[in-house]
Amino acid sequence: MAALSIQERKRLRQIGHALNPVVMLGGQGLTENVIEETQRALNDHELIKVKIGGEDRDARAAVITEIAEVTGAEVVQTIGKIALLYKKAAKQNPKLSNLVRHAHLSN
Repeated sequence: MAALSIQERKRLRQIGHALNPVVMLGGQGLTENVIEETQRALNDHELIKVKIGGEDRDARAAVITEIAEVTGAEVVQTIGKIALLYKKAAKQNPKLSNLVRHAHLSN
């Protein structure tokens, strides 16, 4: 996947600001079910927030990197325990895609 331009990242961050986390990692860490749910959410919404529990900053960063690699997503932004992930859908669903639903926020 090609790296996002500065303008694209800015637009995605503007849209992401209005979103709530849809995937949350707890004490179990990165399980197969979490990966599947993240993949499904990315396919449906294209832009999602993921909340990672735990106090170890390095461990959270490693989990975020692993999620991005496994799902093929791009990490747009990380703030504390929240990561904003983007993956372009093969077929965009206007009713589910956060890029379409929140397009008015990036103007």
